[in-house]
Amino acid sequence: MAKTQTVKGTHAPVDTRPEKIIKLEKKMKRKSGKKKLNRSMAGNAVLFILMGICGVFMVLPLVMIVNNALKPLDEIYQFPPRIFVRNPTLTNFSDLFMLMNESWVPFSRYILNTVIITLGGMLGHVIIASLAAYPLAKHKFPGKNILFSMVVLSMMFSWTVTQIPQYLIISWLGINNTYGALILPAWAFGMGLYLMKQFMEQLPDSLMESARLQGANEWQIFWQIVMPNVRPAWLTLAIFQFQQMWGNTGGMFLRSEELKPLQYSLQQITSGGVSRAGAGAAVTFIIAAIPIIFFLICQSSILETMTTSGMKD
Repeated sequence: MAKTQTVKGTHAPVDTRPEKIIKLEKKMKRKSGKKKLNRSMAGNAVLFILMGICGVFMVLPLVMIVNNALKPLDEIYQFPPRIFVRNPTLTNFSDLFMLMNESWVPFSRYILNTVIITLGGMLGHVIIASLAAYPLAKHKFPGKNILFSMVVLSMMFSWTVTQIPQYLIISWLGINNTYGALILPAWAFGMGLYLMKQFMEQLPDSLMESARLQGANEWQIFWQIVMPNVRPAWLTLAIFQFQQMWGNTGGMFLRSEELKPLQYSLQQITSGGVSRAGAGAAVTFIIAAIPIIFFLICQSSILETMTTSGMKD
């Protein structure tokens, strides 16, 4: 225990311990306050090698997709298979476009269908998920926790389990064999609401309170304050939804050929057997390229979403 005494005429205690002990204690405090996590160069090298190996495994499928699209048929069926193409050619793409032109439905129609379905499902899901997440994150009302628990519970069921009830609901609404049969279920995906709620909870309540003091209503607060501040979250959600909607084939909901999306058309092309293997490789490249390009455009927003917002009350 430190021995202190109060100097006459003052209220500050004076430390009466030896000066060496006082200096030693101060030195130990300075050292404890400057502790840093040090890692040796060998540790850095090991981590770099491990990350490099993981990066190679993640990039390898994309490299193979690009090279397979440029391989002639003899290299596609070569055994053992080679990763890199030796004699690159664009024949696979020319064969693909020739098969597209032979379809009795114009290929531009498949592209238009895909654009309508993808944009409709993506934009509607982002807006509805954000509108539903705002009161769950920033307002108090009876049944709030029960509603959110139901949303989380819905994420535990696979699409196969809800396939028949979803088809019955779509048929009851009378929108089967329409764009709405694919767009409407996308709006009700629980993952978007969960993501937006968790991100909105990081916003300080003082932002909303100051806006209310300035006379802003809830719509103005949502569109002018909340949405700009959670931009990384809804951009990330848009990317995930875009990837999901882009790969939609129409399934059991679309029967008319004029309503089928691009994915369905490309799958029909690749089902022609061995002779269409080159066109199938080109199809795989096209299917993978569009979502990757969309991701690269918005990748900074995904990285920002993975970190905390850094705002505090």
